[in-house]
Amino acid sequence: MRVLVIGSGGREHALCRALRLDPAVVEVHCAPGNAGIAEVTTLHQVTPTDGAAVTALAERLGADLVVIGPEAPLVAGVADAVRAAGIACFGPSAEAARIEGSKAFAKDVMTAAGVPTARAYTCTTQEEAAAALDAFGAPYVVKDDGLAAGKGVVVTDSREEALEHARACGRVVIEEFLDGPEVSLFALCDGTDAVALQPAQDFKRAYDGDKGPNTGGMGAYTPLPWAPEGLSERVMAEIVRPTVAEMARRGTPYTGVLYAGLALTSSGPRVIEFNARFGDPETQVVLDRLETPLGGLLLACATGTLAGHPPLRWRDGAAVTVVLAAENYPADPVKGDPIAGLPVTVEGAYVLHAGTALDEANRVVSNGGRVLNVVGTGADVAQARARAYEALEQITMRGSHHRSDIALAAASS
Repeated sequence: MRVLVIGSGGREHALCRALRLDPAVVEVHCAPGNAGIAEVTTLHQVTPTDGAAVTALAERLGADLVVIGPEAPLVAGVADAVRAAGIACFGPSAEAARIEGSKAFAKDVMTAAGVPTARAYTCTTQEEAAAALDAFGAPYVVKDDGLAAGKGVVVTDSREEALEHARACGRVVIEEFLDGPEVSLFALCDGTDAVALQPAQDFKRAYDGDKGPNTGGMGAYTPLPWAPEGLSERVMAEIVRPTVAEMARRGTPYTGVLYAGLALTSSGPRVIEFNARFGDPETQVVLDRLETPLGGLLLACATGTLAGHPPLRWRDGAAVTVVLAAENYPADPVKGDPIAGLPVTVEGAYVLHAGTALDEANRVVSNGGRVLNVVGTGADVAQARARAYEALEQITMRGSHHRSDIALAAASS
């Protein structure tokens, strides 16, 4: 099959890499892509949120499947446009993608489906926000109701900081703080059926020790040696399947990835957030461990035939990814800095490009906040982590920074 991937980040590089490993996939195209994705696929220029342009490109390429990576094209209805042209598309409709596009909508779905989540208030005025903050107390959790590329959430003990974020966002969801370790679980859905991928854990804060502002994610690893037995099965039974059933009941069947961001509380898993696409950078490690060919699996979701797909197979061992970020990320990242040391030469390690481009001299340069994902693999989390950091030492980029504690606790346990 011929597959067109929409997007330009590390998640899309991971998708393209995995699709290239599927013997049933004869061509992989990506639009608009980045400097690293250009090494494994053919790139095309397109505005990802332009449904007509994406559809025209898919038709010109004779694509059998379109895979939409980022959330903005999904919320903009690009999947609807592609499907209207008779092309299989992996990604939810604009209506279904509201599960990420509006935190308030997601809460409404969870309430109707009986899904365990934090108590919350949707606020549109300063007075409503202040009352909600007082109702829950510190630590305060304030979420921009709309899309914010993973950076619209503030968790703080400062009431003033929480109010300031609410003022800046306008419409917000303020909710009780959920204590406990966080887990990301991706479920692949075909509108009726769903199957779980391997759980992962990511690191949202910019600096070591979970300090600093929230980011799109500074690293991730899988599997989780400390996770309770039967976690995936419980999440599928209590969270994913009820949500998929509720979406179908509303006449908006969910096709694509349902990303459940979870807190493992003392009373069980609770949903922190839903996303309508593969998480980044968790995808980079989860797809590394997936042995089942990806193209056929995504096509089964896109065509409503997931029930007939064989059970998923996973590689032994572990994967860890560490994000190399640009100077001033996440506030105002510097772009255009040359990157040296690629490709890395560490056994069991490789690099996925997240925010890169080629300059006039054909050098790879930074072109975003999160620039590279350095992936290490190994027999366990400790070995995978060691390889990722060894590979990271070979790369130099002026002003760059990364966390030094990704998967440290899991590797030490």
